[in-house]
Amino acid sequence: MKKILLIEDNDDIRINTAEILELSNYEVIVAENGKIGVEKALEHTPDLIICDIMMPVLDGFGVLHAVHKNELIKNTPFIFLTAKTERVDFRKGMELGADDYITKPFSGTELLSAVESRLKRMDLLKHELLPGLEGMQHLIETSFGKDAMLQFVQGRNINKYKKKQMIYSEGNHPNRLYYIIKGKVKAYKTNEDGKELVTELFSPGDFLGYIALLEGTSYRDSAKALEEAELAVIPKEDFDELMNKSPEVMKKFIQLLAKNISEKENHLIGIAYNSLRKKVAEALILLQQKYQDNKEEKFVIDLSRESLASIAGTAKESLIRTLSDFRNEKLVDIKKDGSITLLNQKKLEQMLN
Repeated sequence: MKKILLIEDNDDIRINTAEILELSNYEVIVAENGKIGVEKALEHTPDLIICDIMMPVLDGFGVLHAVHKNELIKNTPFIFLTAKTERVDFRKGMELGADDYITKPFSGTELLSAVESRLKRMDLLKHELLPGLEGMQHLIETSFGKDAMLQFVQGRNINKYKKKQMIYSEGNHPNRLYYIIKGKVKAYKTNEDGKELVTELFSPGDFLGYIALLEGTSYRDSAKALEEAELAVIPKEDFDELMNKSPEVMKKFIQLLAKNISEKENHLIGIAYNSLRKKVAEALILLQQKYQDNKEEKFVIDLSRESLASIAGTAKESLIRTLSDFRNEKLVDIKKDGSITLLNQKKLEQMLN
């Protein structure tokens, strides 16, 4: 049960508000002035604070200041509850760090809606965000509603790409976000000799191109279709609007990016220091983790040797020799059409360096 601290000097308003919250299954702690309110906040560490502004002993602005100065409660969501509607008071409260502002008189629906919204966003900040599309979908739906993700990508222009067709190039400036509806896409960097190094793999349901949009910089890598693909195109303005709607969404999105960057760094370190056999084994496992739909069936890789070599970070000839060794060791099976079936995932995952 969520705990809410209600700080209000008016007896009638305090009692009525507490009853509304208790009927909605919240545990309510009450305080009749700001000084007692701060003391109870430290004692009970509530999940949310609702506080009047004009109070004796210590006003609402003083309470908010005291809350933010204490490590134990400084991140507690804070809603001002007041009859003062002048713009200067609204601005002062928000500048001090209040999360919301409800003016009297208010309805029970208005109160409960504000409370639910703030508690929901706080829960979002407390939980670790899942990687990839699942994390993004949870983030948007938690913040803006169940169908927000669908509405964000629905009705967009659809670009179709042929196998090996460029989607965007390193050095260009972004003006759109891409959402993969169909197909597989790789992001990669190219050195002066034209050798490719795959930096990330994408599948249906993934966004791409968002790092450059967030940073306001040019693309740091290029993106190309690994097979026929369809991508929804979302204008930069719409992406910016989504990010600006909520500081919590922006913060969590940046955390998601940081986690993705950390995983990418680990992959690149592996390419730099792992043995050839381990590089190839990790590339096969990476493809399985990214693209296997049915976990009950053996995973089949149908990529060109050039693409697979760039993912593993090795020369095509070295890759072919290593795959041949893996086939002799019964780790993989290679068909006449070149497709690769993983036979022993556990041994590939535990490949010694």
